[in-house]
Amino acid sequence: MLGVCYYPEHWDEARWETDARRMVELGIRFVRIGEFAWSRLEPARGQFAFEWLDRAMDILARAGLKIVLGTPTATPPKWLVDECPDIIPYDKDGKPRGFGSRRHYTFSSETWWKESKRIVEIVAERYGNHQGLVGWQTDNEYGCHDTIISWGPEDLKAFKRWLRMRYQSPDQLNEAWGSVFWSMELTSFDDVALPNLTVTEPNPATRLDFWRFHSDQVAAYDKMQCDIIRKHSPDRWITHNFMGFILDFDHFKVGDNLDLASWDSYPIGFVEKFPFSEAERNRWAETSHPDIAPFHHDLYRAVGNGRFWVMEQQPGPVNWAPWNPVPKPGMVRLWTWEAIAHGAEVVSYFRWRQATFAQEQMHAGLNLAGLDELSPGGLEAQRVAQELASLGVLPDTRKARVALVFDYQSYWTTVIQPQGKDFRYEELCFRWYEAARRLGLDIDFVRPGASLEGYDLVLVPCMTEVDEAAHAALKAATGTILIGARTGSRDRNFRIPDNLPPGSLSEMTGHRVIQVSTLRPGLSDPVSGAVAGNGIRWREYLQTDAEVLSTFANGDPALTKKGSVHYLACWPDEKLLAAAVRHVATKADIPIVEVPDHIRIRTRGDLSFAFNYGDSPWSIPADCEMVLGEAILAPQELSVFRLKP
Repeated sequence: MLGVCYYPEHWDEARWETDARRMVELGIRFVRIGEFAWSRLEPARGQFAFEWLDRAMDILARAGLKIVLGTPTATPPKWLVDECPDIIPYDKDGKPRGFGSRRHYTFSSETWWKESKRIVEIVAERYGNHQGLVGWQTDNEYGCHDTIISWGPEDLKAFKRWLRMRYQSPDQLNEAWGSVFWSMELTSFDDVALPNLTVTEPNPATRLDFWRFHSDQVAAYDKMQCDIIRKHSPDRWITHNFMGFILDFDHFKVGDNLDLASWDSYPIGFVEKFPFSEAERNRWAETSHPDIAPFHHDLYRAVGNGRFWVMEQQPGPVNWAPWNPVPKPGMVRLWTWEAIAHGAEVVSYFRWRQATFAQEQMHAGLNLAGLDELSPGGLEAQRVAQELASLGVLPDTRKARVALVFDYQSYWTTVIQPQGKDFRYEELCFRWYEAARRLGLDIDFVRPGASLEGYDLVLVPCMTEVDEAAHAALKAATGTILIGARTGSRDRNFRIPDNLPPGSLSEMTGHRVIQVSTLRPGLSDPVSGAVAGNGIRWREYLQTDAEVLSTFANGDPALTKKGSVHYLACWPDEKLLAAAVRHVATKADIPIVEVPDHIRIRTRGDLSFAFNYGDSPWSIPADCEMVLGEAILAPQELSVFRLKP
């Protein structure tokens, strides 16, 4: 269940056998290699140097390690960039993003596709049946460093091709985009321009299609690599290592190509990336917020159709956030067990040894910089390996009773037209997830349109476009449903629905939205009734024939109910959101275990896991059989227990 990321090309070959032996002694069973090695594999066009990788893979396999090999396409070498400058991406200002780091390519370049096919085919053919190889990783971290959307000439050419396939004629394109507005009508697909460098806001429908186009390209590019790998390595699985809080493409569509999903977990780094308050950032600076990693574990378990790895687990301080504190003692162990509790098949640490050079030399590893000496994080990983060995085979995760519908396009549409500066889709979903977790609830993420059968409670924080499949899934759901603001507010062409929001859902919810107010920081609208608190950021004005459970200060509906469908007409503050989720969970007859804000619990089969991210202890329920840890859960500790029959 434990792995590590290793870069044999960074170290003298005389150390490889010692490294492999020490990995096995530590309890490591899987090792990922090769994802950044293109310049070493092909130092010049057609001049290949595979012998070093042959030897490295043989050494790792002889030691008993199972190898995950990455395709090297995340780092095209300098000679290729010089030879084929059309592969370079462009930023929003129309400037090329050059060589010198990584992910310096655009998915739109036909040349890039040809070169990617070539190197993946060569690597897959050579290593596809290696005795130590168990799986593949395509590329590395799609979307990292804002590298999904590119604004160059190759992107414009590819976008025009995509539009021709989607709309067939300029008239249909003009109708879909509402191009009559501001005299933006086009007479030919050749007239299409990139939606940047405009005097003021570009057409939002154009921007949405540009985002959809780029997302589709990522999925198609990944599928191209997967098809090649399966041809040459048919008995090995394929994954991709996704990132945290990067929503620029539809991960579910990439997941359709894969055998399992994986993601790179940097809980402390993401505290700086997420729009927390400064007080929250300071509180969670050395432990991370209790829901950052679990949110992504549950998301990527869904992307991987029930299977996921953590391909890169933070083992100590990182190098890339604005501030990079050392995790509190015990947190590397806690994060590892938290991933396992959420169903991770493998937790793989980044990296084996801290580098002494280049961009990531301040990023911790399981060993100290340049040395064969375990770091503090390495010692915690060693402890986890010992605990896993003593615990034996863990039961499988089971279907949760709560589903959260997560929609990448809703992120795109709310970025394109936020209406309120602080409306952030990812933050809204995270807060709904947090509210449910603080009630002790396990959560499954579900993509829009997927079946909701068997879920007692369905949470829909926001789904701006409700297509036929999503509508059908919600209509067929038999559990209690809570739907959030802005759901059904746009159709596929970014138009307000003819019958006003929530569009096709109006029959289920019994309301329509006649106007919207966005509330700047410091403003709120009190809510009272069955649930109480405040609406902040976004507040809707409803006409409804549904039952009104709570109202705003002026008596307008804030929370409504029609049958089992509830609608919350605002962005709720912490108090209101907690009350609303508690209300619908109670209606769904789901047992609630309210925990302090620094404690989280998770079930896996018949095992329960408790995690303490705070500074004060918490008592495990008395009617439990302890499996691992203590009944008094100390700070930065975990416990595993079974409820007594």
